[in-house]
Amino acid sequence: MVLVAGTGMTAFNRRKDGSGFRDWAEEALREALVSAKLGRGDIDALVVASESDFFSMQLNPASVLADDIGLAGAACQRVEGGGASGQLAVHAGVAMVLSGSARRVAVVGFEPSASYLSGAAVSELYGYSFDAWTDGMTGISATALYALSAKAFMARCGANHDDFSVISVQNRENARDNPKAHLPLEITQEEVRESLMVSDPYRRLDCSPLSDGAAAIILTDPNAAPADRKNAARIAGIGAANDRVRLGDREDPGLFKAKQVAAKRAYALAGISEPARQIDLAEIYDAYSGAQLQAIEALGLSNDFLKEHRSGGFSPSGRLPVNLSGGLMGQGAPVGATGVAQVAACAQQIEGTYHTGLQMRKPPRHAVADTHGGIATTCAVTVLEGSGN
Repeated sequence: MVLVAGTGMTAFNRRKDGSGFRDWAEEALREALVSAKLGRGDIDALVVASESDFFSMQLNPASVLADDIGLAGAACQRVEGGGASGQLAVHAGVAMVLSGSARRVAVVGFEPSASYLSGAAVSELYGYSFDAWTDGMTGISATALYALSAKAFMARCGANHDDFSVISVQNRENARDNPKAHLPLEITQEEVRESLMVSDPYRRLDCSPLSDGAAAIILTDPNAAPADRKNAARIAGIGAANDRVRLGDREDPGLFKAKQVAAKRAYALAGISEPARQIDLAEIYDAYSGAQLQAIEALGLSNDFLKEHRSGGFSPSGRLPVNLSGGLMGQGAPVGATGVAQVAACAQQIEGTYHTGLQMRKPPRHAVADTHGGIATTCAVTVLEGSGN
């Protein structure tokens, strides 16, 4: 068993105040330590998540951050897996606690993906996060690749852009009650449909923003947690898997197969045999609106995901709320911080301490956090549960 003893995060936005990722990491960790009722000297190890050195202009950021935030002597490492970096860093921290190599681990994710480079430069770099030879160097964009996958998904299951636009509206609406969100918007489906076409079926309002920010959690062995944190939310299961990098090499380019595998591994460890019945909350990697629906299918969160989506089953008042934080589209998407922030949100929901207006009336018994790199190429899934389960 591994407890999420503390959580912290900065606002996710576009920074114009002269601060940098080192400042944000310090801010997020400080908040997490206060939440965990621990000091820096109590931390045995630091795991850092960051997708790209091009964004931070810092090789070996784990050592630099360990120095900055006063963790001299702690074991430190950096984890990178594209969009899955933050979730994989959480998994690395869990493994350290379970192995006995560390009793208390700080996991810090960050990304300066909005303020340092131009949007065009960031788009080009994201192209290299797929297969640089066959994709990135040809000039194809991440949006175009996601769009191809979405079109295959739509053709197979009968989804349409109206299904996607509901997600665009809902996640931005959820973000309006999140004081740390990047894009808290009140928009309509018509505004989504009329926004600039980027790559069919995706329009501008179907896309998540480029964001700056950091998030942190403190993972502990139950015996190493402060007395009043021993009932904190806990990590019940983790799972990861990969798929073929190029969409054309996949049997079904619209199916997030690796996410299915990762989820099954996480559910098995957590003792979840019926995720559609047992999972009460999900924080999902919605880099694009359709990707959220593709993920709901792959995670096995519904026995009829399209019908349930159309009936409001994944809305804040539905059977299984999805992305109450606002997700990437609403809360924001500093890549290395995203998976860490998802786990933090799930832990806070379970403990009943999430943002006013977004906290579930009945705290979830089980929650799932899901991220991926590429087009669901590198997938990582985490299951959290309450101490009473």
